[in-house]
Amino acid sequence: VQLVESGGGLVQAGGSLRLSCAASGLPFNVYAMGWFRQAPGKEREFVAAISRSGGNTYYADAVKGRFTISRENAKNTVYLQMNSLIPEDTAVYYCAAALTPVTIATMADYWGQGTQVTVSS
Repeated sequence: VQLVESGGGLVQAGGSLRLSCAASGLPFNVYAMGWFRQAPGKEREFVAAISRSGGNTYYADAVKGRFTISRENAKNTVYLQMNSLIPEDTAVYYCAAALTPVTIATMADYWGQGTQVTVSS
């Protein structure tokens, strides 16, 4: 199984980024997908999750209204659209797969390698 994130980078506060996660080696439409992030010296935390069909989405309070998770099952890809970015969003962002939507990092079955997002003030 491979989950490969892309789209990270350096952006000014108030800007936007779109992260992508391309999955291979697993039946993508069977898995719920999620995004987590980890800032230096902090634990990995939940950001957003989406059900197998994309019909249900879940967000951490810190990103609700600013971030949008979506998926394209035909492309085995999940996205995270991040708007109105703030410096506190700076972290390595990880894509995760699980059989049900999870908000706890230890419950994910598969992980990507992560992509760095840095928001400057």
